[in-house]
Amino acid sequence: MKIRYLVLALILLSFVSLFIGVSDISPLDIFGLSEDQAKVLMVSRVPRLISILIAGMSMSICGLIMQQLSRNKFVSPTTAGTLDAARLGILVSMVVFTAANPFQKMLVSFAFALLGTFAFMKILEKIKFKDAIFIPLIGLMFGNIISSMSTFIAYKYDLIQNISSWMQGDFSMIMSGNYELMYVSIPILLLAFFYANKFTIAGMGEDFSKNLGLNYRQVVNLGLIIVALVTASVVLAVGVIPFLGLIIPNIVTIYQGDHLKKSLVHTALLGALFVLICDIIGRVIIYPYEIPISLTVGVIGSGLFIYLLFRRKKYGI
Repeated sequence: MKIRYLVLALILLSFVSLFIGVSDISPLDIFGLSEDQAKVLMVSRVPRLISILIAGMSMSICGLIMQQLSRNKFVSPTTAGTLDAARLGILVSMVVFTAANPFQKMLVSFAFALLGTFAFMKILEKIKFKDAIFIPLIGLMFGNIISSMSTFIAYKYDLIQNISSWMQGDFSMIMSGNYELMYVSIPILLLAFFYANKFTIAGMGEDFSKNLGLNYRQVVNLGLIIVALVTASVVLAVGVIPFLGLIIPNIVTIYQGDHLKKSLVHTALLGALFVLICDIIGRVIIYPYEIPISLTVGVIGSGLFIYLLFRRKKYGI
């Protein structure tokens, strides 16, 4: 799949997305917008579109980095406990730092996401039986333990409704003024592009990396910091989007190969396109109401995940 086709599809669907909603705005109105229509576009539709694109690119690239560093195609922020740890961090910031602003909450969430990801990677180092399916199952169990801790704390402090909102990814509440924290992801993703070749080498193993003169531990730690920081910003602004970092890198690998630098642009574009398609489906399927993005991505993503499992069995990969 060539990049230009992905870009064209992304531009076309982005334009369509701007004119889907309860407020009646058509493409023909673009040259003669009323004050209310212009406000709807600038306050709601455009911020929503930007957040969709950033979230899709960010979480897909995070999944690609984690798969490269762990050398397992079924590891992602969803299956490594990163999302659950980030959500626990947000809850702790709400309980301990009651007056914290969004940026401070993101820092706490980042710290928890980083600790959770480091803990999962340490668990991987201790496991001798490293089957491709066995590892993410451990990650899911690890994530459920963290999620249970979050639920216990939420019940204790009567915050169960608040924590439930972080479980469900939703773009419907995105408006100008409450999504700008996601811009933090952009320079972090550029850093990922800069270190792409080093991540590729690190994915070949510690001994091989050291033989090539690479500081293996430093590169791995940087990759995990990138994943934790991006995950924290997305979870705080949008919520949890399941399967995204799992299926998109696998789809790109099928036709693009395992070289990280060659796959990054494809992964970012396809991730943004996939989330955009799921968002449009969620907005039109029960119009004028909408389905949360976590549900549409979860349903479609779980189907694609099952396909990848059967494909692995068929081709012995």
